[in-house]
Amino acid sequence: MINSSNGMISTSSTSANTQSPGLKTYFKTPEGRYKLHYEKTHPSGLLHYAHGKTVTQVTLAIIKDKPAPSTPTAPPSGFSTGSGVRSAAARLLGASNGSRALSFVGGNGGSKSISSSSSSSGRIGSLGTSCSSNSMINSNFDGKGTYLIFNVGDAIFITDLNSQDKEDPIKSIHFSNSNPVCHAFDQDAKDGHDLLIGLSSGDVYSVSLRQQLQDVGKKLVGAHHYNKDGSVNNSRCMSIAWVPGGDGAFVVAHADGNLYVYEKSKDGAGDSSFPVIKDQTQFSVSHARYSKSNPIARWHICQGSINGIAFSNEGAYLATVGRDGYLRVFDYSKEQLICGGKSYYGALLCCAWSMDAKYILTGGEDDLVQVWSMEDRKVVAWGEGHNSWVSGVAFDSYWSSPNSDGTGENVVYRFGSVGQDTQLLLWDLEMDEIVVPIRRCPPPGGSPTFSTGSQSSHWDSVIPVGTLQPAPSMRDVPKLSPVVAHRVHTEPLSGLVFTQECVLTVCREGHVKIWMRPGASDSQSGNSETIPSTSLKEKPLLSSKIGSSTYKQ
Repeated sequence: MINSSNGMISTSSTSANTQSPGLKTYFKTPEGRYKLHYEKTHPSGLLHYAHGKTVTQVTLAIIKDKPAPSTPTAPPSGFSTGSGVRSAAARLLGASNGSRALSFVGGNGGSKSISSSSSSSGRIGSLGTSCSSNSMINSNFDGKGTYLIFNVGDAIFITDLNSQDKEDPIKSIHFSNSNPVCHAFDQDAKDGHDLLIGLSSGDVYSVSLRQQLQDVGKKLVGAHHYNKDGSVNNSRCMSIAWVPGGDGAFVVAHADGNLYVYEKSKDGAGDSSFPVIKDQTQFSVSHARYSKSNPIARWHICQGSINGIAFSNEGAYLATVGRDGYLRVFDYSKEQLICGGKSYYGALLCCAWSMDAKYILTGGEDDLVQVWSMEDRKVVAWGEGHNSWVSGVAFDSYWSSPNSDGTGENVVYRFGSVGQDTQLLLWDLEMDEIVVPIRRCPPPGGSPTFSTGSQSSHWDSVIPVGTLQPAPSMRDVPKLSPVVAHRVHTEPLSGLVFTQECVLTVCREGHVKIWMRPGASDSQSGNSETIPSTSLKEKPLLSSKIGSSTYKQ
């Protein structure tokens, strides 16, 4: 049943079926059943016409630290203690997600109220920056928790991942004259500002998630405002990401093919004029002329929209995918194009890194999931199984093959993809099983021989750094079939997130489903606090095995 006061869906399987007729509440994998635990959505009163203006993206956030002593706190309540997956060390690979700016945040220090004159006026003039009055303080918030942030229409919704009561969503932030498009978190934020929000107007905000949760109003509080009124770039924000280890640096990709580098500590109102782009077809980088300018750099990447960006785990590489169908991989610190290649057909929409930065997933309008190898600088596999555009991809860093010997010699990667065909597909990539067809007759001009094993040294001598490769021939790329194909929503999907205990799927209309992993739902049924936590710092390169799982091929 639906709670009419807030539109949240209860956790019973009957309500799930009511919401999604004909959809099963579980799907089977070789390691067991994934079960629909519950759903999250926006208030039922939200006008439907607003949906068409944005595509919903979801970001997972974990706050571990207690608030600073100066921050008002309250005794524990039902809201603050009913936290099943709160202790989960949720992790999204490669800044996430590359695909739709899906990302992860951990704890940050005490929140800091920051007032910025540039934030309180202009196009988004309804967004105040001053602290709220005592009457607006959320007495239930205790400074800890696992949260989902997702955008629908002109609003950002913040919800407790584990809450099932009518306090959810905890907060909705409404924007005037523009719509939120993308968002991201920084798990290492030092000054409290850990949440980035990019708008369709080009405007960007950074705020403290904790501060938003403490204020139950419908406006951003303590916001820093960048690219105000599109002063630097008035095209739509497409994707946004914190720079891993960048000490507050973040990048914003726009619909006109430009990406900007910002420092959150600098005023967003400084002069930031850049020279005219001489050649729209070529990659170029320009730096700001003044030390106080923000953004500090502009990367012109391509003609047309940059649809997705993703940093490798350590931040060494930045991957972008665009309307022109190309994946591009950059050495971020050197500001240099390393390699890349074209889709089989149409635009690329999403990308994601493996934890070890060896592989990149891309998806787009050719209905394929491409697996790109950094070592070989080429596509090493195509995943065939979607019936429409692939809108989200992610590696599952918490999964490993239960029959793995643990030596790392026969690594199996699990990854997922979602598409506008409303399906979630899970895939297993075992590189020892991948055999690339050998070309008997190399084309004129010389071309590497495709075969098993590493060809990196051979490719280095043939393909110069910075070369973008054409789309490969269908006969040159091995095909993967999904382990699982399951229709999870009635509407086209826009993203997915893997956590230690579950898989999150989100549709364009703003509905999020939480699918518990095999075994996790059983341990949660009795006591929501029984699931052990795993520190992010202790996370192995490839995930630990799922308990009591079996894998039969």
